[in-house]
Amino acid sequence: MRAAFSILGLVIALAVVLFLVKQQARTLAPTTAPSSAPGSAASATATRPEAVRQEVQQLIDQAAVRASEALP
Repeated sequence: MRAAFSILGLVIALAVVLFLVKQQARTLAPTTAPSSAPGSAASATATRPEAVRQEVQQLIDQAAVRASEALP
């Protein structure tokens, strides 16, 4: 009987965790705003990787400058 309650408790805890994960996934899911032009969404997603690349490059440059300043 004790084992049955332990398993039941684990199943209930798992159900609660899965429910909370499902809710968090819903809130984190990207929402798409309706646009008037169908091509505008495609161009916005096409420029996003370029913006990320530029930001990463700027951060690498800043790190290089800081590293060179730190050297005696």
